[in-house]
Amino acid sequence: MQQPNTTKVSSQGEKPIEIELNQLRPQESQGTAPNEGKGMVFEVGYGKNGVGCIGSTFEEGVTPLGTFKVNAIMSKDRFEMDESLIQQSGKTKSYLSENLFNNMNSIDFKGDGETGEYGSGYISLTPVPSTPQPFSFNKYDGKYRWYSFAIHGTNDETRIGKPVTGGCINMKNKELNKLIKNINLGDEVVVTSKQPCNRPKQ
Repeated sequence: MQQPNTTKVSSQGEKPIEIELNQLRPQESQGTAPNEGKGMVFEVGYGKNGVGCIGSTFEEGVTPLGTFKVNAIMSKDRFEMDESLIQQSGKTKSYLSENLFNNMNSIDFKGDGETGEYGSGYISLTPVPSTPQPFSFNKYDGKYRWYSFAIHGTNDETRIGKPVTGGCINMKNKELNKLIKNINLGDEVVVTSKQPCNRPKQ
């Protein structure tokens, strides 16, 4: 099992959120997180195209392993984003708070008229250290885009515990709502796998 090289705690002095994927038994993939001085355990789904090794570039449908930092938190009740990302957007925090998550969640990813695939919330993650990316997308060419990888909810909870996502970690909305209440910008998320990654570092 490839393990991230980190023993740091989160920015709030808590242990990091830990997510362990099980590629042989996806239904046993789960995360653990501090929760009001206790702890919570939650089921997760992951990428339909496999698991990327630590430090690998991001690919569609591949969930990367490694250590990540929370740089945005969005739901109907909460909006927090790194100041650098707000400045990069060219919008005010108030505008983003009112519009960004709703706009993202209204996207019809599969072209079938279905929206709401982020469920009740979205926790954006950035890799630590930063990882060069192969994207060709205007000013983000070759750079990590803040919305490239996240923990988010779902509009279909039968997808939890399965390798079916575009690469993000998904979880049940009720559990995500609880997580969002207790997470902060800068907190760490460590993603590991019981089995070896199947997408090597490029």
